[in-house]
Amino acid sequence: MSSKDWLEKDFYAVLGVDKSASSDDIKKAYRKLARESHPDHNPDDPQAEERFKAASEAYNVLSDDKRRREYDEMRTLFGSGAFRRNARGAGGGVPFDVSDLFGGGGAGGGDRRFGGFNPSDLFGSMFSGGGGGGPARPRGPARGRDVEAEVALDFPDAVRGVTLPLTLRAPGVCDTCHGDGAKPGTRPVTCAQCHGSGMVNRNQGSFSFAEPCRNCQGVGTIVEEKCPECRGTGGVTKTRTLNVRFPAGVADGQKIRLAGRGEPGERGGPAGDLFVHVKVRPDDLFGRSGDDLTLTVPITFAEATLGTDLRVPTLDGAVTLRVPPGTPGGRVLRARGKGVVRRDGQAGDLLVTLDVVVPARLSDEARAALEEFAAHTPAAAREHLDARVRRIS
Repeated sequence: MSSKDWLEKDFYAVLGVDKSASSDDIKKAYRKLARESHPDHNPDDPQAEERFKAASEAYNVLSDDKRRREYDEMRTLFGSGAFRRNARGAGGGVPFDVSDLFGGGGAGGGDRRFGGFNPSDLFGSMFSGGGGGGPARPRGPARGRDVEAEVALDFPDAVRGVTLPLTLRAPGVCDTCHGDGAKPGTRPVTCAQCHGSGMVNRNQGSFSFAEPCRNCQGVGTIVEEKCPECRGTGGVTKTRTLNVRFPAGVADGQKIRLAGRGEPGERGGPAGDLFVHVKVRPDDLFGRSGDDLTLTVPITFAEATLGTDLRVPTLDGAVTLRVPPGTPGGRVLRARGKGVVRRDGQAGDLLVTLDVVVPARLSDEARAALEEFAAHTPAAAREHLDARVRRIS
C-alpha cells in the first residue's frame, strides 16, 4: 500500500459513519459490515471479500485513538485525499506522490529543507501493530455493553442509605455454557490462524498493518460445537435480581456505577457495567440543601413574642430547639448533626425555618386580650415611617 493510496482512502466512508462518530458507533458499524461481507458467508463473491478487507483496514485505524488522531491530522494536512497537482492543459492531473512534497528523491533520502524527514517515519507506526513494526495488540472476546436502570427511593432511604433488590430483564451469562458459547462437554479452541490474539499482520509493500483475524472474527478462539441455548454467543436474555447498595446521602439525579454487572461479554469476554440512575421521591416535611435537611415549622404570635421551647421532628426522632423572645418570622434555627451523613462520617445540620402564623379568626376573649395588648404596645417600629408621612403632609 503506497502512502498515496492510504491518504486517499476515506475510512469513515468505508464504515459508513460520520467523522465525529464515537468508538462504539465505529465498532458497531465494523461488526455489521464484517458479518455481512465475511468470506465464509460469501464464498463465491470476490467483491464481498474486498469489502471485508476494506472494512478491516478502516477499523484497524479508526478503532485506535492514537492512529485515528494521526489519520485525521494527516488527511487535514494533505487536503482530505485531493492529491493531484493542477492540470497541465487539457490532459488532466499528474498523480501526486508524498515523496514529492518532502523531496524524497532517493532511497532513504529526505529533503534537507525538512530536516531529512522521511514519509515512512510518519506513517510507519500507523500500519504496524503499535509502532516500529511491533506485534499487534491482542483483542480477544469483546466486552459486554453497559446497562442502565432507574430506581426511585423514598426520601428517608436516600438520606440514611439502603440496600434494595433490583430486577433487570437484560442479557446475562448463559447458564448452560457459563458464557464460553461451547456445547456442554466441549470448550472453545485457540484459533490456529492468529494463535489466540484475534489479530493478524498483513504486509503490503513497505507497510505492515494488523487486521482482525478472519478465521475467528477477532475473538481469538473458535467454538466448534455451539451451545444449543445461546447458539455460541455465551449470553441469553433473562430476568435477574441484584441487591444494590445505595450509600447514605445519595442525591436525586445521581448515577451509581456497578462494575461488571452489565451485559456479559461475548464468548467469555468481560462484562459491561450497570449504571443506576437515582430518583428521590419528595418528602411531606423535609427538604434538602446539600448535606443539610430543611424544615419549616409554624409558631404562634405569642410563641414568637414570648419565646418557647420548640419540639421538632428529625428523620430519626425529635429534637428541642429554643426560640428566643422576640423572634421574627423567617428566622432559621440550626440543629447540628441532624442532617445528611457525609462519606467522612460527619453529618450536615437540620435547618428549621420559623413561620409566624397569623390567625384568621379570633374568639371574643382572644380579641379583647389582643386589643389590650395593642393598647399597651408602642408603635416604635414605624416611627421613621410616620415621621416621613408627617413631613410630606
